[in-house]
Amino acid sequence: MIVHPPFRKILIANRGEIAVRIMRTCRELGVQTVAVYSDADQFMPHVLAADEAYRIGPPPSRESYLRIETLLETARTSGADAIHPGYGFLAENAAFAAAVADAGITFIGPPASAIRGMGDKTSARALVKRAGVPIIPGSEAPIRDVQEVRDFVRLHGFPVLLKAAAGGGGKGMRVVRTPDEIAPAFAQAQSEAGSAFGDDRIYVEKYLDHPRHIEVQILADAHGSVIHLGERECSIQRRHQKIIEESPSVLLDEAMRTAMGETACRAAAACGYVNAGTIEFLVDESRQYYFLEMNTRLQVEHPVTELRTGLDLVAEQLRIAAGEPLSMRQEDVHWRGHALECRICAEDPAHDFFPSSGRISYIRPAQGPGMREDRGVEAGSDVSLYYDPLLSKVIAWGNTREHAIARMVRALREYEISGVTTNVAVHLFVLQHPDFLRGEFDTGFLGRTLVPKLFDGMAEEAQLPAAVIAAWLAHEELTIAPAGGSGAQRPALRMEIPAGCIPAGGRTMSHGYAVTVGGTEHAVTFDLEGRCTVDGRPEEVVIAPLPGGRYAILLGGTPHTFTVRRTGSTYLFVHEGREVPVIVESDHEREMRRVMPVQATGPQKNEIVAPMPALVVRIHVAEGDEVAEGQPLLALEAMKMENEISAPRAGRIREVRVRQGIAVEKGGVLIVLE
Repeated sequence: MIVHPPFRKILIANRGEIAVRIMRTCRELGVQTVAVYSDADQFMPHVLAADEAYRIGPPPSRESYLRIETLLETARTSGADAIHPGYGFLAENAAFAAAVADAGITFIGPPASAIRGMGDKTSARALVKRAGVPIIPGSEAPIRDVQEVRDFVRLHGFPVLLKAAAGGGGKGMRVVRTPDEIAPAFAQAQSEAGSAFGDDRIYVEKYLDHPRHIEVQILADAHGSVIHLGERECSIQRRHQKIIEESPSVLLDEAMRTAMGETACRAAAACGYVNAGTIEFLVDESRQYYFLEMNTRLQVEHPVTELRTGLDLVAEQLRIAAGEPLSMRQEDVHWRGHALECRICAEDPAHDFFPSSGRISYIRPAQGPGMREDRGVEAGSDVSLYYDPLLSKVIAWGNTREHAIARMVRALREYEISGVTTNVAVHLFVLQHPDFLRGEFDTGFLGRTLVPKLFDGMAEEAQLPAAVIAAWLAHEELTIAPAGGSGAQRPALRMEIPAGCIPAGGRTMSHGYAVTVGGTEHAVTFDLEGRCTVDGRPEEVVIAPLPGGRYAILLGGTPHTFTVRRTGSTYLFVHEGREVPVIVESDHEREMRRVMPVQATGPQKNEIVAPMPALVVRIHVAEGDEVAEGQPLLALEAMKMENEISAPRAGRIREVRVRQGIAVEKGGVLIVLE
């Protein structure tokens, strides 16, 4: 605790891991914190970590986290003398920064004038161009309609990129490569921008096909000093959103690193910037760099810089906002080692990274030497469809890049989040890919390498032996209850039944299953005497249940831990960050299917169903319309991203079962074709 904290009480106008991370620094500085929450977040970790917490509205962000007057009233009620916006939501909203200042409360971020100048992407481009910073060709002002996109394409050609003028983080961004894509991409980008930032303005720029994405962290005080804290490479992206960031970049040499740092400082000074910010660049294949945008806020990936410099960027933000000069000069900044961050998101990589919602049942955190984790969820937390899918950030530091990557791989293999599907397997795939290890990648890396068929191979790499699955089956099937007692117990099981115990439900004396894993079918049997065979081979297995729906198994001296969840007829064994699909069918079920065939259940081939829980934001068709294969039918929004649902075949719309603005469950029928 310091003698004179910069503020007495700070309201954090955000949620999730960034709110928790800000609160930790505030606690170290002796500053009280105020959390705000929507109805979906009432018992989330950021609420429980604060000194005070206040409800601000229903789950949709437009009715809670984006309501400026509600946030100001909460600050007044709680007596907060400062507001930290975190990132996302209102962090780059000039009207919010101005309103906070007008209310006599300190905004922990840049002044509204700097946000207007640099937070708005079109004015930022014009401003830095005047300062001599190279920029990518793009519109000088927000575009009003699709015709302006067509006019731009006539001058500069395809591909082009539509981007939200008032925000970042990959929201409100669409690549356009053909004339037919212009209108739907414009509508999607505009809608997504309005939902994420409360501002639906869009601009257009030329799209570089194979760039590297490199950003420079800057700090600036109110006394005219601007310094940079080095670069971060952010080229590993999906859906134009970063998922892996590292520092330093393997692309830069010292001359280029110095030049980009100086350019970043010049760009920040051009708008009278104050506080922490990030200048983002794209670097083309000839190593020419171009200004992309400035993020007038703290970045998701700021821990990478913190691990390399030893600085607490949130503490620096607070001191700058309190009017203090920078505590260092450029020559005082020193970097050590290598750091990288993996964003752990609730999404399904095997299905185009569709969001995954649900309740988290268990978490085993990333731990060990050189590791840090910033997390916004705990066991029992509900992952809502209303907000960004980011669950956690795992950050590794090492003496060298190879050292940091090795630590990250080890930590992610130990890492567990059960209850939702995550992208941990994608991180492991990237971190061990030869091109990534050589530093030969760009922003299109995942799009080129992570094709759907690779997920089968990734599952096979982590596949559990059939004997492990057999042990789990035995444990579930032979629910053990002491004779004359009540209630089920599941002690460690060595595939043998203790004296005096009977199988629950009076099951048969022998059990046979067909277990298909990694495309291979195995014959599994076990009996009440504890004998287990896999493909006719005897196996000795020890199994015990663990907290959070997990299991531990010893197979021939080799330990395995995993969780299991069922989707339809498939079991998903989550093991070392990967979901291994396993199809289980008992001999009895096979025989019944042979003598009494049944109709397949689930959606019919003429039903279009929701691939995830979501909100219906647009419907493009009506009953009776003729549609072509691949034609967009409607748009769903989940976790602040839009997903177009297209026709699986040509046909006529028989029924539209949803309407705009309603929520749908995963698997819910949206549209029926004739």
